[in-house]
Amino acid sequence: MPLNRRKFLKKSAVTGAGVAIAGAAAAPSAQAATAKLPGGPGKQPKRYALTVMGTTDLHGHVFNWDYFKDAEYKDAAGNAQGLARISTLVNRIRAEKGRENTLLLDAGDTIQGTPLTYYYAKVDPITAKGGPVHPMAQAMNAIGYDAAALGNHEFNYGIETLRKFESQLRFPLLGANAVDAKTLRPAFQPYVIKTFCVKGAPPVKVAVLGLTNPGIAIWDKAYVQGKLAFPGLEEQAAKWVPRLKSLGADVVIVSAHSGSSGTSSYGDQLPYVENSAALVAQQVPDIDAVLVGHAHVEIPELKVVNAKSGKTVVLSEPLAYAERLSVFDVELVFEKGRWSVESVSSKVLNSNSVADDPRITKLLGDEHAKVVAYVNQVVGTATETLTTVEARYKDAPIIDLITKVQEDVVKAALAGTSYASLPVIAQASPFSRTSEIPAGQVTIRDLSSLYVYDNTLVAKLLTGAQVRAYLEYSAQYFVQTAVGAVVDPEKLTNAAGRPDYNYDYVSGLSYEIDVAQPVGSRIRNLTFAGAALDDAQQFVLAVNNYRANGGGAFPHVAAAKELWSESTEIRTRISEWVTAKGVLDPKDFASVDWKLTREGVPVF
Repeated sequence: MPLNRRKFLKKSAVTGAGVAIAGAAAAPSAQAATAKLPGGPGKQPKRYALTVMGTTDLHGHVFNWDYFKDAEYKDAAGNAQGLARISTLVNRIRAEKGRENTLLLDAGDTIQGTPLTYYYAKVDPITAKGGPVHPMAQAMNAIGYDAAALGNHEFNYGIETLRKFESQLRFPLLGANAVDAKTLRPAFQPYVIKTFCVKGAPPVKVAVLGLTNPGIAIWDKAYVQGKLAFPGLEEQAAKWVPRLKSLGADVVIVSAHSGSSGTSSYGDQLPYVENSAALVAQQVPDIDAVLVGHAHVEIPELKVVNAKSGKTVVLSEPLAYAERLSVFDVELVFEKGRWSVESVSSKVLNSNSVADDPRITKLLGDEHAKVVAYVNQVVGTATETLTTVEARYKDAPIIDLITKVQEDVVKAALAGTSYASLPVIAQASPFSRTSEIPAGQVTIRDLSSLYVYDNTLVAKLLTGAQVRAYLEYSAQYFVQTAVGAVVDPEKLTNAAGRPDYNYDYVSGLSYEIDVAQPVGSRIRNLTFAGAALDDAQQFVLAVNNYRANGGGAFPHVAAAKELWSESTEIRTRISEWVTAKGVLDPKDFASVDWKLTREGVPVF
């Protein structure tokens, strides 16, 4: 029977309660210390060493492969990606520490992010009758994960796909703050307790609490509204950690799909902090370590002092895409009839230091080959090479392709409605700095590299005044650069850390961005149809669902009236548009809508 059709044991449904799982066999006698405690009565206390390994933001990376380039993944830093590498690191640590003394966790964002995950959500979906087992489920089961937290991108393909993925896992998918919208009871398993046996001493109980991101309520509103709610991590940790301690947990580990910065990308739309992992450690007593996710940054070790207990809590976040593995070393001592955590330290291991685990390569080679064949399908011909290399600071035709497709789709959708006469403008961002559609044959992977996210399209109703405010907000992306100052393109963008995906082009208008001016006063000569923009004019904005639901905290768009939306990915719409045309020619979509200036003089 093919591996991807194998029937895995299904987990029992869990609502409102965690499941305690009895774990390992007796630990080796080496876990008992040979040294006496200073000043002690001479009796040697029992000690136990636990190793907790963690990944996060895997985003469908099984192999060190770039599906968009159809080649091995490479970057300037020499990083390697993929669970096959992580498996090798995990095997090495288990061999060193004893598998019975280790835990392997993940902090979420697993089933979205590569053509591999798209293929098994949409092309050969796991939800189909007799459908395949998700490659990420196969890999993580084979590696032997003990638990994983829900990430926000787990919801990108809808709840049905997520639940099917969950059913294919041999370990629990945790989300204490993912609750039923009506009952407010946990909709996913909140926690798991693992028991580790120690020779000559009571077992060590380790609780893992899973927390996910409140932003799901915004980013995947279409799927979760009225069904699920996502309260704050701090308040839910404060509810669950005491319960875990009352159940006898000697160690409490939090796997949190939430960064450590204390910031949020969604402004004041939610009362909950997006990146609150450090706040959880600071505010909630009795947590020993936090595996951090979501932010895609590398944190080997971050120590946070709990404000109530004074105890130091250790946080670690490995780089995304399986480029790193976090390793926590937890030392416990048994005194006065109980186990207590004596110390916690953490580090990250680089997956570029090892080769792929051949077991994973063999397990998922067929699935990988199917996706490679899929993304290399030819759908058209390009008359010239299009690239995103300068798209951050120059109006690039390759981004105009996105806005043109979005305009056409929305115009067709609104035809025959009362909004059909309104002008349609479109938003798009320069997601990648390396995308290229080469002259000649165009494949699905060429077009997919242009739009790397699984966003869908929404039509929103905005006024001219709101569009102007939207553009001013977007223009914060540029670093203020005085007239006469040398312009370095590499230092001109990403002001205040704003990512490329939160800078928007808007098509159908003409405007200048004066980078010599302060934030809020940069949009100049904003016109529509050759005349100064009328603040009262109504527009239909073709916008991706992330932005439409408040992602990036752009003004007005989240609250604006929604005229239409769909579930087909923008990436798919681009492929359909190019396939229908047959020929990809910039004269069919390119236009110079904006440029950077300083006091009216173009920067480039």
